[in-house]
Amino acid sequence: MAKSAWNYVNGGFVAPGAGPVISVDNPASGALVGDIVGATPEQIEQACAAAAHAQRAWARLPSAERGAHLRRLADALQAQASTVGEVLARESGKSLDDARHEVIYAAEITRYHAEWARRIEGEVIPSDSADETILLQREPIGVVACLIPFNYPVYTLLRKVAPALIAGNAVVVRPSNHTPLSALAIAKVIDQSGLPAGLINILVMSHEEARVLCTQPGVGMITLTGSVGAGRAVLEYCKAHIAKPSLELGGKTPAIIEPDADLEAAAQAIVASKTTHCGQLCTAIERVYVHRSVHDRFLALLRDRLSRVRSGDRARDASLLGPMISREARDAVHAKVERALAEGAALECGGTLPDGAGYFYPATLLSGCRQDMEIVREEIFGPVLPVLVYDTLDEAIALANDHQFGLASVLYTEQYRSALKVANRIEAGELYINRTPADPYQGFHAGWKRSGLGGDDGKHGMLEFTQTRLVVMRY
Repeated sequence: MAKSAWNYVNGGFVAPGAGPVISVDNPASGALVGDIVGATPEQIEQACAAAAHAQRAWARLPSAERGAHLRRLADALQAQASTVGEVLARESGKSLDDARHEVIYAAEITRYHAEWARRIEGEVIPSDSADETILLQREPIGVVACLIPFNYPVYTLLRKVAPALIAGNAVVVRPSNHTPLSALAIAKVIDQSGLPAGLINILVMSHEEARVLCTQPGVGMITLTGSVGAGRAVLEYCKAHIAKPSLELGGKTPAIIEPDADLEAAAQAIVASKTTHCGQLCTAIERVYVHRSVHDRFLALLRDRLSRVRSGDRARDASLLGPMISREARDAVHAKVERALAEGAALECGGTLPDGAGYFYPATLLSGCRQDMEIVREEIFGPVLPVLVYDTLDEAIALANDHQFGLASVLYTEQYRSALKVANRIEAGELYINRTPADPYQGFHAGWKRSGLGGDDGKHGMLEFTQTRLVVMRY
């Protein structure tokens, strides 16, 4: 895609203005994929105005008609899965198969939210007066700004846009500057799907222009998937006009390995979690607590599996560990590993910067870690796994909870008593037992502590995009 790539505003592609040039490279090679001229403040204002105008008519449509529009969009996405997937693979370092499946999964979550068309319900509340009825109605918020991350940019875009639309809102989307080309490829699909003009606007922009978007008077909600730092920035933006925030932020998923666990299955699943998309998932396993009685055996299983993982371009071989998103991200991960070793951790495998092109980092295992180490306290967001030992389940729960994050958590055990104890005491929005996180879209993906406000997916994720109106009727 060339420098003349256009943003999508009010049902059409607008010519580049005087915005900043944003370069996109292939993280597997470092080669330039394309340059995009970012949106100007004037284009952002036009997009917000177009969204506000389109939203008023969209909200008046019967919800069943909105659902039909979403189903057509889902069909169009699935039909273009290979085309969009090719763009996504080039800018993200994913294999073509992984990228194509992400587009298909985005179509599936769009269909799921289309099903809410006839299920968005209010309430009838008893009144204290005999001649009065109280109704609580669910209404759209208006214009929603959607801020999309780089790691699953196609899926997350539809994860936010589909529930916003079914609830009656319009959206202005700001994709990650690492992966904007797939968002513009989706814009082409949207343009062909028959959705009303102005309902979905997609603009690539700098951080300064993102502030312009998020502080527009007409933006009623900002939904972000990103870092804690980005979440703090959004909270500041929300102050300008008291917009509603919905934030899915960092994670530091703990995995607790009990003595009765299926160690082989647990090791295989944890390694897969840590190496999927080079560990760049907010719910990837980030720290492992292993009971002392099985520690050495489990550590050996992890070491054996992780040491056999090879890095390389997944466009050539999908079995390889792909790249990190940028050189800066890779260097930050390596710096964390070096500091952990200086603090006393032992390197079991990996931990070295590779030569050659691309932003690769080896699968890395650290033993002898302590709870006070940075590698245990801060999100890694890379293929590095610190291991700690514990003696009792109560101790493991206390260590898992001794943290600023509370997004997902994992337990491996065959004992229902242990499972129920952790389920009732873990300080996280999700607990996965005998499996690693997968964010089922019929559930509710919401973090505790600094992992976020609000959430995505399921009924409750869809209701995030609504506000209530109380109607009190005397008769």
